[in-house]
This record gives sequence, structure tokens and C-alpha cells, in this order.
Amino acid sequence: MSHAGSLKRGSTPDLSSNNPLADGPPDGGKPATPPHIQCDPTSQQLQNDAAKTTIEAPDGGIRAWLVVLGAWCTSFCSFGWINSVGVFQEYYQTKMLQGYSASTISWIPSLQIFFMMGMYGFACSQRLTTIYKGPVIGVLYDKFGPRHLIFVGTFLHVFGLMMASISHDYYQILLAQGVCSAIGVSAIFQPALNTISGWFDKRRGAAFGILATGSSLGGVIFPIMVSRLIAQVGFGWAMRVSAFLILGLLIVANFTVKQFQRPKARPLSFRNFCIPFTEIKFLALTIGLLLFTFGLYVPINYIPVEAAAAGMPPHLVEYLVPILNAASLFGRAGSGFIADKMGRYNIFIIVCYVTGIWILALWIPAATTAARVAFSALFGFFSGAYVALIPALVVQISPFPEIGFRTGLVFFACSFGGLTTNPISGALLEQSSGWLGAKIFAGVFCLVGTCFVLVARMHHTGMHMRSVF
Repeated sequence: MSHAGSLKRGSTPDLSSNNPLADGPPDGGKPATPPHIQCDPTSQQLQNDAAKTTIEAPDGGIRAWLVVLGAWCTSFCSFGWINSVGVFQEYYQTKMLQGYSASTISWIPSLQIFFMMGMYGFACSQRLTTIYKGPVIGVLYDKFGPRHLIFVGTFLHVFGLMMASISHDYYQILLAQGVCSAIGVSAIFQPALNTISGWFDKRRGAAFGILATGSSLGGVIFPIMVSRLIAQVGFGWAMRVSAFLILGLLIVANFTVKQFQRPKARPLSFRNFCIPFTEIKFLALTIGLLLFTFGLYVPINYIPVEAAAAGMPPHLVEYLVPILNAASLFGRAGSGFIADKMGRYNIFIIVCYVTGIWILALWIPAATTAARVAFSALFGFFSGAYVALIPALVVQISPFPEIGFRTGLVFFACSFGGLTTNPISGALLEQSSGWLGAKIFAGVFCLVGTCFVLVARMHHTGMHMRSVF
């Protein structure tokens, strides 16, 4: 999934929606900052420190583009791999772990999503030259820089997949793929993501646009590759071949990703942690995105399982996840371009409402192969805005010095949705309602979550529905 910036003195951050992770001030060039936040001495100190210590980014050159190449490799091997979770849910549930319930099995992909989003959340605080020091990846990034983290992440990711290839019991796969590999995934992607920001300013949108193609391409290639290899050489060698491919790409990342400027870290106090949640707009946005996450990952994880259970030919089932991820790429780009003109909140609310409607109106009655393929494509396209626009939504209602920190808070909150939604959906499958209950759960949470985002928008614009916001 189908899903950071530095500051140049005297400039405003790039909010190109082609880059789902770029920062920028709200419309009009002025951050929407409540007065009590603007006067906060910590925020003011952050701005002053950033202005004093920032070195102008090279914005190109061989060394900078090599960093992009290495970061692309990490994106392919991290988010690209995580976007393939549906393939493993289907295989484990129908073949390798038949004795376990769908809810129990789903903890494996759910842990991968949790570690990816949760650790990403606190790595977002690295976006400014002067930053808040968050736990786990943030602290380690401050202390050691990107190279040590990517090296350790490479080992953990590859080692976890290799151990999964020789695993036979549930607990072994959970620890190897759900924990070890997942921690490695986060450790390789976050440092590379943060490092790009120091090398680019005016071309940051292009750099992140290239980076985003890695996760989408990985989400297309890995599901097909794993499914074919499992059928031809078995699960063990499918995991080993995937691990060797990942190792080769991450070797490139280890040699090319280099930090341009080390950020100056600041400790995170409990007061600073709580301040954003005293603002109705930010609180409503966070709740909305968390609830939407509960609905979003149900189709991503269970589309192939539901199709296989309904009798869809196996050679077509394996293409549902790649179709979803390929459509998501176009959805991200399309929503970004339109959002710049029509308002980021406006477009996000529209496409997320449509996403929930597709689940209820198309996935529930889908009874044919054509209907399931159509749902995969439409759901992937419209849900792509979720990943593409989250940082832009946070930026639009946040004080300028706290953009990265607040984006991190939102992703960290959403990680708990990613952790629990699939086990909850799996438990619903065991009830008398079966797939109907799981699909209603997904669709309703998408719609309710979008309603909270609408509340955040209306708190800023009032009842003026035509406002570009």
C-alpha cells in the first residue's frame, strides 16, 4: 500500500500532492495555527533553531539521486512487501495453517502493519532540522544516522523471511514474519525516507514521486511472484527467493543512502505530546483517520481469501492484490493533482466516502469474477488518496514547526487500527453473518471515519461546503 521534508531557510515546504509524504503550509501560505500554539516558546525555539542550522540542499547531482535510488529500493522492499499481506493470509488460511481461525492467522499481517505505521509515525518527527526526539526509530536515527539502521534492518528483514521459510508452526511464522521481518522493514524505510529530505528542496516532489513508485511496484510484483513460486517450488523456496531479491536491493540501499545533514534533536515532553489533542480539528482528524483505518485494511487483507472461498479460479485470485495496488498508484497521483486545485480535505472526504460505498454497494453483492476484479480496481484507486493525502491534511491544520511531529502522532494512532482490524474481521467471519458481517464492518468504519474528517473540515470552514480547503 497501497502507502518527509526538510526546510530551506526562507522557503516554504513543498506540498506537492504527488508526494504523499511531503509537507507544506495550508492554503494561502500561512499555517493554520491557533494563537495559543503560535505563542508557545518551544515551537518558536524550534523555528529559530531550524533557521540557524539549516544548510541549503544540493537539490540534485549524482550523490543526491543515488540516495533516491537507495531509498527506492527500501520502498520496494518495505511497503511493497507489506502491501502483499493478502497473499499470505489466503495461503496460511487455506493451506499451511488450516487448523487456525482467520482471526488468529490475521495477527501475522496485522503485526507487520502495526510495526510499519507505528514506527513510521515517530520517525516522522525527523522532518525538520530541529526535531522532537520520538521513541524507537526516531531515537536511533538521531544517534546513529541512517546507515546503521538500514544495515540492521536489512539483516532483520532478510533473516525473518529466511526463518519463515523453514517454519511450520504458527508461533514460528508469527515471530519470524510478523515481528522480526516487520521490525526490519520499518528500520530500512524510515531512515531512507528521512534522508531524502536533506538532499532536496525544490525537486523534493520529484524525488518523493520516484520513491512512491517503489512501494506500488513492489505491491504488484511481490504478490504475483510469491503466488507463482509457492505453486511451483513450494512455500519455503518462495520465501527464500523473495529474501534474496530483497537482500540484493537492500545492498544497493546500504551503499547509496547517506545523510546530508544531521538533525538537531529536542526532547519530547508530555505537555508537547498532549497539546495537539486539545484542538478540535486535530482530534477529529485523528479519530477519523483511525476509524477509517479499521475499514481500509479489511479488503486489503481479505480480498483473495473471500474470492477463493467463493470459488474464484486460483490463477485469477492471485492477481486481485496486484490489481488493487496498481490501481492505488493511479489513485494517489490523481487525487494529489486534483486536491491541489479543489482542496485536500474536499477531495479526501469525497474519495473516502466513495471507498466506503464501494465496499457496501459492490463488494457485498459481488458474486462473479468480473465483479471482484472491478471492486479490487475501484477500491484500490479510491483508497489511494488515504495514503497520499494524510500528511497534507495534518499540515493544513498544524503549526509549521510541528508538522512532522503531528504527522507522526496521526500515523502512530492509525497503527493501532492496522493492528486490530484484521483479527476483529476474522472473528466476525466465524459468526453466523460470515463475510457479510466483515464487509459491513469495513464499509461502516470507512464512512464513519470520513464523517469525523468532515467535522475537522467544517470546524475550519463552517457550513461553506464550496470552500476550497
